[in-house]
Amino acid sequence: MASLATPAPVAGTRPPTDWASPAMQRRIARRYASERNFRWLGLGALTLAAGFLAILLFTIIRDGWTGFIDTEVRVSVTYDPAVLGIDPAAIGLGADEATRRVTLRQADYAGLMLKASEQLGDYDSVVSEGAWLALRDALEADPGLLGKTASVWVPVRSSIDLLAKGKFDLDAPALTRGVSDRDITAWRELSERGLLRSGLNTIFLSTADSTVPELAGIWGAALGSLLTLIVTISFAFPIGVLAAIWLEEFAPKNRWTDLIEVSINNLAAVPSIIFGLLGLAVLLNFFGLPRSAPLVGGLTLALMTLPVIVISARVAIKSVPPSIRNAALGIGASPIQVVFQHVLPLAMPGIMTGTIIGVARALGETAPLLLIGMRAFVVDTPQGFTTPATVLPVQVFLWSDDVARGFIEKTSAAIIVLLVILVMMNSVAIYLRNRFERRW
Repeated sequence: MASLATPAPVAGTRPPTDWASPAMQRRIARRYASERNFRWLGLGALTLAAGFLAILLFTIIRDGWTGFIDTEVRVSVTYDPAVLGIDPAAIGLGADEATRRVTLRQADYAGLMLKASEQLGDYDSVVSEGAWLALRDALEADPGLLGKTASVWVPVRSSIDLLAKGKFDLDAPALTRGVSDRDITAWRELSERGLLRSGLNTIFLSTADSTVPELAGIWGAALGSLLTLIVTISFAFPIGVLAAIWLEEFAPKNRWTDLIEVSINNLAAVPSIIFGLLGLAVLLNFFGLPRSAPLVGGLTLALMTLPVIVISARVAIKSVPPSIRNAALGIGASPIQVVFQHVLPLAMPGIMTGTIIGVARALGETAPLLLIGMRAFVVDTPQGFTTPATVLPVQVFLWSDDVARGFIEKTSAAIIVLLVILVMMNSVAIYLRNRFERRW
């Protein structure tokens, strides 16, 4: 019987690979080592990114959580009609409600606060400039306090508030610790007398901007952001979805539609400040819309968000299988019915996800809004879409640029509010995607 021998290689062909040879074993070892190193590098990159994120969040929370807490001092207030300049008959039982309201609103609460703060001794300056607002609110809530004495908790100045929160290093030299000896002495004595308390900072959560840190609030900027986003969504969503439907379902394939598609893709990558210049030139200078209004801010952000919505909507529409369209056409549906009754409902989860992500990006924009004047100092909450307003990112920018020490924690607290809103919006997008997403 003839022995089986390995056939000689044919000229011009590659000999079979000997995987057991030392050379091939070294190549395999190097390949596995490269893959292992790549995994370790990827893990290291993720760890580094997570570390920087953790440091950022830790710093913001460390500096900002105290912004949701304020310090108040208790004062004994005698609502003397002579000091207030109020005629008791004007707010009596038989008085007209409108007259009573105007009388209480126009009383001299600042003078009353000055007289009431004298009981604090040499430290009468510990109360905030706007402490008289607490006296006004108490009397408006209960007009029966007129002529009586009551204990009222009023906000303290920023330096006393920061001392109560431990924001100063009292062991540092006087020139570097950032607070005067008089404030330290006042804080210690008032604490020993039990006249100070800390609690939820309702002023920060319910008021607008102020020149003094202890009276500055976030509600005005939050409401301005809400009004701006309402305009953004109302303008960008329907136009973006309709444009995506036309481009994907009805537009002829020619060089004009190719030009439109390229333009939309390029607009999605344009820096946001360019859209601010567009809003300044067109909306303000040409159309004459009111400066620093949510209407102008919303339209500017809508122009910036529109390309993102168009692109995401086209992707969602394209993901619907052609069999859905063919089946609908086969039973006699018109092309419009196919799109709006079959394709669009199936693509809506993807469209909503892209829209929410685009709007979340618009919520964090600052540069385009600065150019259209939404960095104005607004002390009142906006009353409509055409009244002056600011937004959360711009409010953060303004506070971070202020020299007062108390605005440091206000800045971080406002960032926390902004991050919470962004996380909530992205969570809604993830929920919609997971809840309604269909795999074909």
